[in-house]
Amino acid sequence: MSLLQHGLTPRLKPLSARRSATLSVLDIGTSKVVCLVAELQPVETLATLRGRTHLARIIGIGHQRSLGLKGGAVVDLEAAETAIRQAVHAAERMARVEVQSVIVSLSGGRLGSQHFDAKVPVRTGAVTGSDVQRVLEAASTHSISPGRAVLHALPTGYSLDQQSAVVDPSGMLGERLGVDLHVVTAEIAAARNLMLAVENTHLRVEAVIATPYASGLSALVDDEAEMGVAVVDMGGGTTSVGVFSGGHLVHCDALAVGGHHVTMDIARGLSTRVAAAERLKTLYGAAMATASDERDMIAVHGVDEDERDLPHHIPKSHLVRIIRPRVEEVLELVRDRLRNAGFAAQAGRRVVLTGGASQLVGLPEVARRILQGQVRIGRPLGIKGLPEAAKGPAFSAAVGLLVYPQVSHVEHFEPRGQSGSAGLAPDTYLSKVGRWIRESF
Repeated sequence: MSLLQHGLTPRLKPLSARRSATLSVLDIGTSKVVCLVAELQPVETLATLRGRTHLARIIGIGHQRSLGLKGGAVVDLEAAETAIRQAVHAAERMARVEVQSVIVSLSGGRLGSQHFDAKVPVRTGAVTGSDVQRVLEAASTHSISPGRAVLHALPTGYSLDQQSAVVDPSGMLGERLGVDLHVVTAEIAAARNLMLAVENTHLRVEAVIATPYASGLSALVDDEAEMGVAVVDMGGGTTSVGVFSGGHLVHCDALAVGGHHVTMDIARGLSTRVAAAERLKTLYGAAMATASDERDMIAVHGVDEDERDLPHHIPKSHLVRIIRPRVEEVLELVRDRLRNAGFAAQAGRRVVLTGGASQLVGLPEVARRILQGQVRIGRPLGIKGLPEAAKGPAFSAAVGLLVYPQVSHVEHFEPRGQSGSAGLAPDTYLSKVGRWIRESF
């Protein structure tokens, strides 16, 4: 049974390494929607980012508070469309171009991984392109769990007879060629509704990318991805994890808990409004206590009080005591998920934190204690034209969507059996012709 019968998000046309291109991307999260328009210029290899063929320069940016999403999934279609439309319009005005198609990120829909392998005989003694194609097709014919859509299908390594960890088998001698294929999936309904929200604003979705993959592409240097690292993208409604090893994404997972849950804890714990709780978290929030917390007082307005009323004051330590348990819970969940999936060791005791919620003061120290490894904050790398406010970890996923077309050619999807029963099948030439005939006559 082919992958396409289980739903396949649209496939991206590979980017020519020698040609410039203008790209538009849309990072749709639970707390914010970011639209970036960028010019991609071909470059010689970069020292620490060897996988990149182009240098991106931002020419337009639109940044909007997200609406209609919960836990990374669309829960109010009309509200989501409004936020998307506003972010895209702002980017269009700045870039002075009309955006027609976008690459989109997905953090909801219970992201997950499946691993498949296959072996085929080598026909002529030396491995040819058709042998590689055959083994990839054989690995792709495994069935995906029902109700899941395929976002990525990444070969993570080849084997030739007894030799494993072969990077590129082309031209090598052997009798049996094998491949390991990592397939990243999400719930079909979540992928379909996200695409619908975008398409209802008259934009075409070129590809749907798992958020932790995008964040890793943006924030990791080659050596980290090679040695093993876990990218933990802490967003407003989700915390997603991508494990990279041997230069490949080898594992993907997500939790429906994020920075917004910390805000709600503060709002409940201090009996204040959600907007006020968010402001307190941003200005004074911390995941670790300091010696001065008992002395530092912060003003809090009650949920039923007017801004003109006198606020009551609490020590900062009280705020930290509300924030810390939730942050520890999220990091413990990440640790346990990695351990249960068998990828704790493969992450090489290295952790890169990205996403807006990773900016909380003291978070790296708490992460070091719970995840027991080297921890750093990951910011978008190798990008020009980003305004100062967008250079932080909150924009890692958005920038990663601009890197993705430079590496998308490595993905492989089984081309046969395009039934498209999941409503996510890619546009074939014949289906486009059929649509044109139906619309024109």
